[in-house]
Amino acid sequence: MHADDLRYRNDKAQSDALLEDKTVKRVNDALEEHEAEGPTGLRRRLLSTSVRLSRKMAPDIYKLSDECIERLSMDIPLELYVYASPQFNAMCFKPEEGRLYVMFSSALLESFTPKELQFVMGHEFGHHVYNHHAIPIGYIVKGRSRPDPKLALKLFAWSRNAEISADRAGAYCAQDFHSVASGLFKLASGLTGNTVKFELDEFLQQVDDMQAAHDEPGQGAPEGDWFSTHPFSPLRVKALRLFFASNLMDKSGTSLDELDVGVQRLMSLMEPSYLDAKTDTAIAMRHLLFAGSIVVANSANGISDEEIAAFEKFFEKGEYSDKLNPQRIKEQLPQRIERAKENCTDTQCMQVIRDLCVIAMADGAVVNAEQDVLNQIADGLGISRTFVAQTIEQDLEPD
Repeated sequence: MHADDLRYRNDKAQSDALLEDKTVKRVNDALEEHEAEGPTGLRRRLLSTSVRLSRKMAPDIYKLSDECIERLSMDIPLELYVYASPQFNAMCFKPEEGRLYVMFSSALLESFTPKELQFVMGHEFGHHVYNHHAIPIGYIVKGRSRPDPKLALKLFAWSRNAEISADRAGAYCAQDFHSVASGLFKLASGLTGNTVKFELDEFLQQVDDMQAAHDEPGQGAPEGDWFSTHPFSPLRVKALRLFFASNLMDKSGTSLDELDVGVQRLMSLMEPSYLDAKTDTAIAMRHLLFAGSIVVANSANGISDEEIAAFEKFFEKGEYSDKLNPQRIKEQLPQRIERAKENCTDTQCMQVIRDLCVIAMADGAVVNAEQDVLNQIADGLGISRTFVAQTIEQDLEPD
């Protein structure tokens, strides 16, 4: 089977669309001009800050990588590196000078089983195979000029779908669902399995609890996973269980269409839709976004043109008016927070907070007064202030 057959179709469709976006094209053109001037020095930085793994030093690791390379039909010189860190992490860099560079933390190499490591390795290779670095999300979202909020939401959604494709590449390399799931459990929890026993069904129960209509989603999972470039880990495991049960991995398994429907249903739990929906929940969310945006934007030196532009991207052109009374809206904000808290799940409240952060960042930086308002809204909704900080500061590069 070719690696392209494994790719999540939503990832491919969204990637193709984003590559035609004028903002993405502009950033890529600027990066190409910079790259044309010569290498960025990536290899030198890796050689000076980490240890390059040779085949003599790490024969078992290279055996795993060779199997991945064969299964994914890769044809590019590879260099593997390890750096000192107690965190479980791995990253694949955009190829430079005809080489692909993949780096692992020391903790990950020492704590993961061979099959768990092969999953992580194949995942990183997947980012290269599917050309995910062609969409420079970090440069776009964290650049000097903040992107259209709707583009930012598309970039986040694509990035999460890209992770599904990379997960499938890793799973296809490892060929062992339990090892894939236990590897994701370790990545999510930081545990090695010596203290807490990994139980797959209980790990996946987090997703079932999240889908329950009257449950409180996300308990036990890191809040930063909800609205980041990555789906949260139990969701990824459940998507991979669907993948292993499909005819991509089992000739008698479910069809690709059935697989995609199942994965889309899971991914929709992290995708915003309230801006256009007509439900009471969506209306409560929009009302909070409207009031919160005005109060956040007005909290520091009045409402800037950039904040107005961002506000109208979420709503409609001309929706903002000088006749709006920010003080009166501020007085109404607690009522709107309460209504949202009564009608919305934690996940949906996080959607609104994430979008309010976009407003706060519209003019280039989030000042203390703006973050204070964001924290107050989070407090009222029962959402941790850590989520606000992570949303503002999160790393946006594929890893």
